[in-house]
Amino acid sequence: MDEPDPVRPTREDEVAAAGSELIGGPLGWRALLGTSWWTPVRVVALVAIGMFALGMVQKLPCYDGAWFFGASSQYTHACYSDIPHLYQGRGFADGLVPYFDKLPGDMEYLEYPVLTGVFMEVASWLTPGSGSIQHQEQWYWMVNAGMLMVCAAVIAVCTVRTQRRRPWDGLLVALAPAFALTATINWDLLAVALLAAALLMWSRERPLAFGVLVGFATAAKFYPFLVLGPLLVLCWRAGRWREFGTALLGAVGAWLTVNLPVMLLAPEGWAKFYGFSRERGVDFGSVFLVISQRFNIQITADTANTYAMIAMVLACAGIAVMAFTAPRRPRFAQLAFLIVAAFILTNKVYSPQYVLWLVPLAALARPRWRDFLIWQACEVLYFLGIWMYLAYTTSGDAHKGLPPEGYHLAIVLHLLGTLYLCAVVVRDIYLPERDVVRRAGDDDPGGGVLDGAEDVFVLGRAARPPASTAYVGGPSVEWGSRGPADGSP
Repeated sequence: MDEPDPVRPTREDEVAAAGSELIGGPLGWRALLGTSWWTPVRVVALVAIGMFALGMVQKLPCYDGAWFFGASSQYTHACYSDIPHLYQGRGFADGLVPYFDKLPGDMEYLEYPVLTGVFMEVASWLTPGSGSIQHQEQWYWMVNAGMLMVCAAVIAVCTVRTQRRRPWDGLLVALAPAFALTATINWDLLAVALLAAALLMWSRERPLAFGVLVGFATAAKFYPFLVLGPLLVLCWRAGRWREFGTALLGAVGAWLTVNLPVMLLAPEGWAKFYGFSRERGVDFGSVFLVISQRFNIQITADTANTYAMIAMVLACAGIAVMAFTAPRRPRFAQLAFLIVAAFILTNKVYSPQYVLWLVPLAALARPRWRDFLIWQACEVLYFLGIWMYLAYTTSGDAHKGLPPEGYHLAIVLHLLGTLYLCAVVVRDIYLPERDVVRRAGDDDPGGGVLDGAEDVFVLGRAARPPASTAYVGGPSVEWGSRGPADGSP
């Protein structure tokens, strides 16, 4: 059977069709079929690099001085970044070894996971040690930006290749405004790139490579291991225990490979990230902060941890029930997006760069421009809101910026935007005819061994599935089949 033609968003998405008019209309078949140099993966990669570069330009006022002079200017210009500040603040300027050497000040050891610490250390090796400290910090940010740009390109390429028939969905990642604005605030793109590569490996039915990359991603940031939960329930429903076991062993092995040497040789430094995460109080962007400030309630770190854990457990239980009771097995990207979004919504802190965690997952879970841009608009408003709020709190009696009431509104918009996208994904799960991926005739193109697999364990109405599911405006897909019901390409 011939390979089905790639899906063209401009044929099925009104917003994509309207937006394409800015570049002369929809791309033709030459780009889609790979007979031109301008293939989807090259176009998306170049767009991602271009948008990343624009994000670097947006940081120019800080690079030229706002990081170094004035208490609030880096906030009023909305160009703050942790990277230059931590070059000296975490001992890289003095040649201290992360996790092994104690730091001066309140933070005794580097409070980042090991693989991120390695990334930071490598960047410090590439930073010239001569000149003023300001010059070195500028270089350190520039070196990190170059390394993070590679991560951004990897994320875009992996997103393009994960769902074979939908390469142009990668433009959602490449053109995401919040992605460009937050890419160089911190080092989150390393973990995002590793997880994006892991999802690509799973889609190609390589569970061991998937697990290894998830393990490395978790060694760079805490959240990537969460995707193993949805994978567990989906493999349970499909009876794919061997593949899940392989992925789990790969993840544990890779995580231990990175962490065990530091864990044994520098246990105090290694444990700092986990202790800091537990002891950190209610912080920016969380629903706990809104409650605390609006109602003048003191919420301790332990209390926030308890409520966040309860909320997360309930969310995980809800996602598991959804996986077993949906009329068709949910797509892996859908549940991966929901679990990470639940972690963000229930956490006691939401730094603006955390949006990076969700961008590639959202592009795979709900590749619809209208919904994606609604969510991105909320995130951009939050990005502006947090910096204007910090400008307000650091400008003294001048009160330049956004007062607490305005910042609370920005937090609520962020929460509502994320909840909106979650609600649309949940609707797609229970009404698969509304899922644009399945309407195009696919089952789970990013699901690897789950794509087209038969169910072996379901609950509720899913235990009595219909023989086929009709799709409004698209071909029907038989239960568990990999293509259109009539067998046509």
